[in-house]
Amino acid sequence: MISAIAGFAAGSIHVLAGPDHLAAISPLAVEGKKSTWIIGMRWGLGHTAGVGLVGLLAVLGRELIPIDLISSYSERLVGLVLITIGIWGIHKALSKTIHTHHHAHDGAEHVHVHTHAISGHDSEKAHRHSHAAFVVGIIHGFAGSSHFLGILPALALPTRMDAAIYLAAFGAGTICAMMAFASAMGIIAVRLAQHGIQFYQRLLIGFSTASIVIGGVWFFI
Repeated sequence: MISAIAGFAAGSIHVLAGPDHLAAISPLAVEGKKSTWIIGMRWGLGHTAGVGLVGLLAVLGRELIPIDLISSYSERLVGLVLITIGIWGIHKALSKTIHTHHHAHDGAEHVHVHTHAISGHDSEKAHRHSHAAFVVGIIHGFAGSSHFLGILPALALPTRMDAAIYLAAFGAGTICAMMAFASAMGIIAVRLAQHGIQFYQRLLIGFSTASIVIGGVWFFI
């Protein structure tokens, strides 16, 4: 039980403490058509898969595979991906209009907000946000060394079962934390959209700009 709690906490903190993680998922969550928690879940699954693969490579071929070199190149790739997401997000913000539907359920009125392209034709790529999030999550899993600090306690646990429980909980914490964050971003976006397209555009442009800045730091520094 202690191993599970510690692993879950470490995974959650690892995700929420990484500005590059949040910058990557924010534009996708704010602009996404699907339930935003799915986007967060896909990123978490991708990140867990990436970290797991790096860990497996490190254990099985630590003397043959240049893990540090792979991680270094992955960091630059993350930077490039963040910059691309930021540019895409700004483009989407400037080419969207907002359409609302009012529905009454059990005497209570609900507002459903949808975004549409100004031209009236939404790109099919908008339905692929969750898949993009999965790929970005994998790339993040390969990059950097902070996740190794998170999974390092597993090496000190007395049994393999305890280590396996810790690592599984670490992955679960990663997924749940990003699901919660993506859901929060979606809720904020919907509420701001109800006040007009300017609020929605500013939110998306703000997150996209942050993504570009953080991506530039990862790529050039």
